[in-house]
Amino acid sequence: MGGTDEARDHAHEDATWRRGDVGVVAGAAPREMMSAAPAPTLISEHSPGNSGPASVATPVDEGQSALPEGEHVVVELQGIRKSFGSVEVLHGVDVTVHAGEHVVIFGPSGSGKSTLLRTINLLEQPDEGSLRVLGVEYGPAPCPKAERGNPLELRRRVGMVFQQFNLFPHLSALENVTLALRRVKRLSRSAADERAAEALESVGLLRWAAHYPSQLSGGQQQRVAIARAVSLDPKVMLFDEPTSALDPELVGEVLGVMRKLAESGMTMVIVTHELNFAREIGDMNVFMEDGEIVEFGPRGFFDECTNARAREFIGSVL
Repeated sequence: MGGTDEARDHAHEDATWRRGDVGVVAGAAPREMMSAAPAPTLISEHSPGNSGPASVATPVDEGQSALPEGEHVVVELQGIRKSFGSVEVLHGVDVTVHAGEHVVIFGPSGSGKSTLLRTINLLEQPDEGSLRVLGVEYGPAPCPKAERGNPLELRRRVGMVFQQFNLFPHLSALENVTLALRRVKRLSRSAADERAAEALESVGLLRWAAHYPSQLSGGQQQRVAIARAVSLDPKVMLFDEPTSALDPELVGEVLGVMRKLAESGMTMVIVTHELNFAREIGDMNVFMEDGEIVEFGPRGFFDECTNARAREFIGSVL
């Protein structure tokens, strides 16, 4: 493509990227749009079995793990607190996730699940506590602001899929994926098209690449959103109730894509009410209520948990 065409494309993409009605920055979305590996340490200061703080992650270079493959810490939250006005919604929560793990967070509405998830890529800024991703500190304490990591760099490493699809309605499925690749990864148009096609093929949508969001079902739109996030090669994927906005008959196709992604070894943190799926996929299962981790456990948790409130909730859903 000639220089004039390339410049025109970039000008169009810059205008699209700055649109105020939809925001997509390495998987991020504006607030108004929102919606076996070793067991991770998941402890709340009010949780049963709390025997001390989670271990501190050592800095990890993206090209070389400080620990054996599959064992290094990818995400570590310590003492995370978050308030909206005078209401504290997270009460000193600690979470550690290792490479390749699939952590499922579930609980009643208003328990703080989504807020906790959104602190991992700083879509919600924690008021207190430490947030480390791949060994880099992004949280408010104990690190001075000048020494914290850049939130944009964090979001290049952390992909996120929301309840809503957050696709640009005036762009095709392929263009929704290539836009992020060209603006975040700075790929050429041909390289971005190639990677986007691969991402759409991985979610079974290559034949719909030229379709616009209005021409796709809700399940297909969510699969495009997953393809967009995965195409950026994140080190961890966050899913915030990705099936909650779908008709029941469309849930299975999205869960199928997530299952395939989990089988590929992707590190995943998933907020969901799909407890049968959680039972199948979760290496660690976390039950939250009132901003605290009430109970957690590895595979088999849904059959073996001893906490009465967790059992009551599971029984009401399964």
